[in-house]
Amino acid sequence: MCHIRAGCIFLAILACLLTVRMGEAAAQAAGDIEHNFANSLTAVPSEPIAVSGAFYVPVYSSVSMSQGKLRADFSVTLSVHNASETRPLILKRIAYFDTSGKMVESYLKSPVALKPFSTVEVSIATTDTRGGTGANFVVDWAASGEIAEPVVEALMVGGVGAGHYAFISQGRPVKLLGKN
Repeated sequence: MCHIRAGCIFLAILACLLTVRMGEAAAQAAGDIEHNFANSLTAVPSEPIAVSGAFYVPVYSSVSMSQGKLRADFSVTLSVHNASETRPLILKRIAYFDTSGKMVESYLKSPVALKPFSTVEVSIATTDTRGGTGANFVVDWAASGEIAEPVVEALMVGGVGAGHYAFISQGRPVKLLGKN
């Protein structure tokens, strides 16, 4: 009987620690990209911008289920990959918008440059439902010369009851300006 009580106490403490840790991860703040992905970044090129573009990425921090009677909340991880093997990719803006089109968060204080083949991510916790069922990101990018188009995707992970779900949303180019 004593072992069962000790096991229950251990599980209760573990649950409390996980709850506290998950609360801390509720939102990634602006400036975290520069800190968390310092090894993926390089100096922003001083050459003039030759190409630029933008990606629209639909994401779902919440999904309505059972004809709107049930809501499933999802964590969201936005990944921006520099697909170039030779040239830095300049990220000018990573902005998160809610269902009504209102900006929820901006994740860059100033432009950053990704090394060739490097990646940065933005994470939104399951508990952060500010985006709603029609949330989205806009990622503005540029380069000082011809470059492979970046790869921008979002991974959503969540569950309802015993069911767990994961799906990917690919970014769609919404603006591309060629050589100047």
